Amino acid sequence: MILEVDDLQIHYSTRAGPSGSGVVRAVDGASFAVPEGRIVGLVGESGCGKTTAVRAIMGVLAENGRRAGGRVVFKQQALDEAATKKLLWRDIAYVPQSAMSSLDPVYTVGAQLVEVLTKRGNATGRAARARAVELFDLVGLSENRLRDYPHQFSGGMRQRAAIAIALALEPSLLLADEPVTALDVIVQRQILDMLRELQQRLRLSIVLVTHDISVVAYLCDDVVVMYAGQVIESGPVRDVLARPRHPYTMGLRNAFPDLLSDALELVPISGSPPDLADPPPGCRFAPRCPFALAACTTGTVAIASGSDRTHRSACLRDGEADQLRKAALDPETWLRSSSFATS
Repeated sequence: MILEVDDLQIHYSTRAGPSGSGVVRAVDGASFAVPEGRIVGLVGESGCGKTTAVRAIMGVLAENGRRAGGRVVFKQQALDEAATKKLLWRDIAYVPQSAMSSLDPVYTVGAQLVEVLTKRGNATGRAARARAVELFDLVGLSENRLRDYPHQFSGGMRQRAAIAIALALEPSLLLADEPVTALDVIVQRQILDMLRELQQRLRLSIVLVTHDISVVAYLCDDVVVMYAGQVIESGPVRDVLARPRHPYTMGLRNAFPDLLSDALELVPISGSPPDLADPPPGCRFAPRCPFALAACTTGTVAIASGSDRTHRSACLRDGEADQLRKAALDPETWLRSSSFATS
């Protein structure tokens, strides 16, 4: 494994609560691994902790955020703040969620690329400019555009430029936070195809943060499903999406269109994720889950392996996944009230 995240806990200090101070458990005991040379999708609703987990790996949390527990291990080396800083850009690189806001509007894109190469990579000016041309060619941009400013680029071109900057120092791990969210579907596919080509050509390992299951299905090898700051299911993409074992993953699958299915109706998951300043006991999905039992609201549910030991889920009824999966296909199932299922 190139990256291992073990029981990661990230807390944000806030002014919430009666005393004017509180703690939001944005990531609460999340564990997952990234095999070398594979693309792992980190998927879930907005606010589930995906971006916070990635930013914690990078060591770039907001001022009110801190790592309250857990470990991040990169190539068998446990990372603290000092060790992470030495690895940034050279070994671990980041593609931000909004390429437009990550690029400085008063400098040309080429100047920003050269700065990374000279300041972080210690390249000379001439070597940096030559490398910038190579990187633009790598991501499908003309070297003539190095002299342009970010506002002169389209959304897709800005995203390609951001990826070029991330790859400048030849990292082995790329963390991409919602790299195609603001793009139209045609440009999305171009960027995703480019990421796959780069991953194969450069032997990259990639963590792709997204809320879009269709992106995961198209690009990723493995998937980690997060809900309310916790990992609730993980495994090979084909297995998890074809045979989900956690009700939340079943609901996510139902909420996205399938062009190969005869079903015309999308089925939303009713309700909202819990307040992470005061999460409910037991399974955090239980208040929205049509299959929840009273036992789901007490204690913690350990994530368990299936028969193949690669597909894992944190559901008390994991052993009934085949039956629950069939029931989850019925839209009426998701219209049930929040009262607990009896069977």
